[in-house]
Amino acid sequence: MIRIAFFLLLLCTFQPCLSQKTNASFRLNIRKASAPITIDGVGDDKAWQDTDVATDFFMVLPMDEGKANEPTEIRMAYDDKNIYLLATFYHNMKGDYYVESLRRDFNFGKNDNFLLFLDPFNNQTTGFSFGSNAYGAQWDGTMYNGSTVDLNWDSKWISETTRDDEKWVFEMALPFKSIRYEDGVSEWGINFSRLDLKSTEKSSWTPIPRQLPTASLAHTGTLVWDTPPPPPGLNFSLIPYVLGSVGKDLENTGDSEYVIKVGGDVKFSLTSSLNLDLTVNPDFSQVEVDRQITNLDRFELFFPEKRQFFLENGDLFASFGYENIRPFFSRRIGLGVPIQAGARVSGNLNKKWRLGLMDMQTASVDETGLPSQNFGVLSLQRKVFSRSNIGLLFVNKQSVNYPRENDSISALYPKFNRNLGLEYNLASSDNLWNGKAFFLKSFSPDETANGITQAAHLEYKSRKWSWRVQEEWVSDDYSAEVGFVPRIGYLNFNGYVGHLFFPKGGTVLSHGPRMNAKYYFNENFAKTDNTSFLQYLVNFRNRSDLMVFVSDDYVKLLSPFDPTQLGIAKLNIGTEHQWNALGWEYISKPQSLFTYTLAGRLGGYYLDGNRTSLTAELGYRFQPYVSLSGNLNYNHIRLPAPWNTNEFWLIGSEIDITFTNKLFFANLFQYNEQTKNFNLNSRFQWRYSPASDLFLVYTNNYFIEPFEGRNWGLTLKFTYWFNR
Repeated sequence: MIRIAFFLLLLCTFQPCLSQKTNASFRLNIRKASAPITIDGVGDDKAWQDTDVATDFFMVLPMDEGKANEPTEIRMAYDDKNIYLLATFYHNMKGDYYVESLRRDFNFGKNDNFLLFLDPFNNQTTGFSFGSNAYGAQWDGTMYNGSTVDLNWDSKWISETTRDDEKWVFEMALPFKSIRYEDGVSEWGINFSRLDLKSTEKSSWTPIPRQLPTASLAHTGTLVWDTPPPPPGLNFSLIPYVLGSVGKDLENTGDSEYVIKVGGDVKFSLTSSLNLDLTVNPDFSQVEVDRQITNLDRFELFFPEKRQFFLENGDLFASFGYENIRPFFSRRIGLGVPIQAGARVSGNLNKKWRLGLMDMQTASVDETGLPSQNFGVLSLQRKVFSRSNIGLLFVNKQSVNYPRENDSISALYPKFNRNLGLEYNLASSDNLWNGKAFFLKSFSPDETANGITQAAHLEYKSRKWSWRVQEEWVSDDYSAEVGFVPRIGYLNFNGYVGHLFFPKGGTVLSHGPRMNAKYYFNENFAKTDNTSFLQYLVNFRNRSDLMVFVSDDYVKLLSPFDPTQLGIAKLNIGTEHQWNALGWEYISKPQSLFTYTLAGRLGGYYLDGNRTSLTAELGYRFQPYVSLSGNLNYNHIRLPAPWNTNEFWLIGSEIDITFTNKLFFANLFQYNEQTKNFNLNSRFQWRYSPASDLFLVYTNNYFIEPFEGRNWGLTLKFTYWFNR
């Protein structure tokens, strides 16, 4: 009955989905440039005098009431190859510009910046984002789910900025070949966002409610072409790489290993909106290392995908399901084994349909008996109503060419594992309502791994009120070997409700409570654990934030668990534990050169024990060239014997030097007492040409006790992007 009622609740929200686009009356005409345009950040080319101007921006923050105080002007034009944009940002409030660094894909909230949101299909769901901070650091990403920006995607485009006491200017040229769009269409969705930290003002060309991001594609205006954009013609890119590396594994052989490797990617446009990507012998040595965290969780931790090949249109594959019910997780591919080759077709078939098709092949490993494995994924998505969609996903992991044919190897590496699922995503035209409902079935040679999972939620967000209800069911025989499903055999009901108050004046912009609850049951409806916590949120006018909470936790262990994760001992299955805690988090205003976040948690723990956790994130910038940051996490856990009292630190420190917006040097140090590891990662990057790089990467890992080397490596990698 609960699921039926929930489904009916979803149906009740259909009517808002059928209404007209919210900001359809906001239209900006774009015409062919009347003269050549030089990208220099000055904007004095004659062609700019013949364009329409988007101005009179609306304030989004601190409050979405009326026009912005800081004037902004946007002009656009195009020629046979590029889309051009000139943005001029005047400021009535005098003062220095706030810029964290010159690094690409900067932190939005810590920089004076401008962002362009482009929806070429005008479907209010997918698109592209481009932008810059006041000192010229570029930002680009793909957009999905109506407002989410994936900054791991990079494309080929150029821009320049200039500054003086009255304004800063951003000028860009975006090749038609760098984006996907439907041929023959003369209206695109578009919006522009500006953040000015001096005045703490975030503004948008179209009006957007303050509780929503300016990236909301449901609130875009319309870019009107005088004639449809030119057909991109043949769009072919070859991105080869060559690298040399040396490393030593001191834990095992202790011998030095020298590697020379060649490979690369090919991008080919099947249509103006559908792309074929090929990769041969891919390498990801330049990818930033994962940030270490203190692990006191009973289940596997999630770390995001950062490898470029898996990112463009990645939402077609990765957004199916929920955070902890993912039928496909690309980091399962190539886990400790080389990827030999791969292919992907992804993009829009037309305004209604999107397609994702991926096939990856990995090598075999004779030492362990791991066979070659093929990973195939099919994703098909159809838009319904104004912004909602229905999706189909099929995932297949197939083992082939076993190095050793025997029953134990076949049991360890099954012949196949498959998942088939259907999903409905609800998104109202005004973006106040969203929801999801999905069903998944797994298939495997092992009959104990042929289960199902089903889940759904409905969420509402207005300026003052927000709430969400969600239910999940994962059977104990569900299996997703290419997914991320850390927990099986449970029913979960969770949700929250929150309210905000807005004082008329003073230092506080908004404040209010939020109640959260999450309850887990086994498949016989016996409660296994729950977490409930009450938060109070305070948002200050200077953009700092404070949150305090009290919580109540209950756990009945379903498997042995070490509450310190230090390998001391494990609690028994079936033991029950309950505790209360209180905590806080304060985030300082981003305008300061010295920024900090202070968080803590005090309270009970397993076996009537006690856990104190303190966290500090510190940052200082010598803008715009040097950014220093530190992360400290301290845990003090007091339990009965044999655990007794344990203390451990996690310390991370990063020195980020951006000589220019094309020359970067980053050093990351991580000290983790829980895992007894000290890690150093240094990465030098020179973007000598758009989307083409030279990398020099050094990594070193040490045991903390005794302090001795574990492994190290040095890699030099060269990539180049050939375009036709």
